[in-house]
Order: sequence, then structure tokens, then C-alpha cells
Amino acid sequence: MTPDRIDVPADDYAALADALASDQSPVGIDAKKTHVVIIHLLLDLQDRLARLEQRLDSLDA
Repeated sequence: MTPDRIDVPADDYAALADALASDQSPVGIDAKKTHVVIIHLLLDLQDRLARLEQRLDSLDA
């Protein structure tokens, strides 16, 4: 992984931090919301990979 890959633009970072923030949590984030966001993104990646695999399979045929 390159440093550019993990360098989050300040605006994106602030938006994510605001969305996940929690005054009720000792670590400052809403763990449940954070996990939901991560799972949502993983499911999106899974769908995208499936579509790519289908396209590759159609090229092989």
C-alpha cells in the first residue's frame, strides 16, 4: 500500500469524522455506525468485483 492510497483529503476526512463522531463514546466515534459503513462499503466492493468477474468471463467465452 502506498502512502497516497491512505492519504485522505482534508474535506473527506472531516466529512467522515463528522459522520462517525459520537459524544457518548469514550473513543469519540460511534462504533456501530462505523461498522455499518465498513460493511456497506465491503458489500459494494463485492458487487463491483462480481460485475468485473462477469465481464472477464464474457471475454473468455
